[in-house]
Amino acid sequence: MEYPIILQIERIYYPILSAVGVIVNAVAMIILSRRNCGLSKCITCYLLAMSAADLMLVIFDVLLNRINNIHFTVTFLHITPLCALRIVLFLMALDNSVWFTVAFTFDRFIAICFHNFKSKYSHKRMATTVIGAISIVSCLHSVPWYFVFAPSFVTDNVPWFCILTPEYHTALFWRVYEWIHSIMTPSLPIILILVFNILTVRNVIMSNRVRLRLRGYGNGESKIDPEIINRRKSIVLLFTLSANFIVLWMPNVVHSFGWQNVNYNYEDKTNSDPIFVFQEFGFMLRLLCSCTNTCIYILTQSKFREELKNGLKYSFHIIVNLCK
Repeated sequence: MEYPIILQIERIYYPILSAVGVIVNAVAMIILSRRNCGLSKCITCYLLAMSAADLMLVIFDVLLNRINNIHFTVTFLHITPLCALRIVLFLMALDNSVWFTVAFTFDRFIAICFHNFKSKYSHKRMATTVIGAISIVSCLHSVPWYFVFAPSFVTDNVPWFCILTPEYHTALFWRVYEWIHSIMTPSLPIILILVFNILTVRNVIMSNRVRLRLRGYGNGESKIDPEIINRRKSIVLLFTLSANFIVLWMPNVVHSFGWQNVNYNYEDKTNSDPIFVFQEFGFMLRLLCSCTNTCIYILTQSKFREELKNGLKYSFHIIVNLCK
């Protein structure tokens, strides 16, 4: 059987993405958990949560969902209850990944723009509370999807595969629920991230101007101000993570404005449809977002790079000693 071009690409793309995603997110979690990257405990909590959510997304969506559907005709994961469960799990991980990014952006917005409120909000306990609340809401938000699937057929009293129930296409409740879901992930998060970043930039520019004037720096002078340098480092990390998220999610957002997620189970009749191809391209970029944060840490955080180098050197020495 000759697969359409988009599926041939996915058969190669998703195994590579899963291997890279598991490794980079696990490495990021190990390095961040050592807390030697020069980041505050609050920021570290959010970055750890984002890496954990991305790792879960790679496992539940890329490994158990997409690779399983593309490379294996029938496995025990295609039994209807397990099929529905893995869809719920990857949607939960997806919600967490998206909203942890929003929470991190909001935390930096508060810390940079509201110094009087920073001590009350931007600390480890609040970060842990926010992460826990998002996790609970994501779980509750994703569970109803378990009940929209029915078996495609039953063999020896075992239900196989997942198809949408007729009620999903006709009931007003499910139409409204899908509409809310499309807004919550990721239309609203992208809007919030953009708004918080715009307000943060505006505040930083104004604060830097005032600070330079108070310290007596002229417009043509170039002085080293540690506070401005720290703000700049924080802004670079924030904006890089936000831009990465928005760019890689944008094709999926554009698709969701006009169409539902069609042909999710790769039915032959629409594999070459341009809408389906665009949908799959959006999925591929969306999942790539779960593997890029570690690269951003390496590019923007010198102490993270140093920790990574030390870890690689230590691993190399262990391998050499074992070989001897």
